[in-house]
Amino acid sequence: MELQKKLLDDMNHALKSGDKLILETIRMLRAQIKNESISKGVELTDDDVIVVLSREAKRRKESIEMYQQGGREDLVRNETRELEIISSYLPVSLTTEELTGIVEEAIQETGAAGLNDMGKVMGFVMPKVRGRADGKTVQEMVKKMLG
Repeated sequence: MELQKKLLDDMNHALKSGDKLILETIRMLRAQIKNESISKGVELTDDDVIVVLSREAKRRKESIEMYQQGGREDLVRNETRELEIISSYLPVSLTTEELTGIVEEAIQETGAAGLNDMGKVMGFVMPKVRGRADGKTVQEMVKKMLG
């Protein structure tokens, strides 16, 4: 709930200051949060909001790649700015060392011995790193450490 309040406060500030990009980005984020809340049928917690924000950040990263390949620098700049705005609401990303420590702990806790146990390890790691590490990065690290 704290994160949603901060988004509302920042939206009102952007409205008063006339910063259209921040205003539009926050409105879009709040709409996505509202849609998620409606689809789940409950009020979202801050952890749920972080999941929504992470999903939107991932979409921006993918869009930036596609626009760069298409030579659309104007759209790359816009998406990059939106990504910066979204990222400001996300928790600080884990360093490689911190993530490695969490994965090693998960392997020890689950008793994982090989790639067959990847699901167990991922199930242990993902709730701990949600919003602070990309799932694809975690998956690659787990594969590397189990393989």
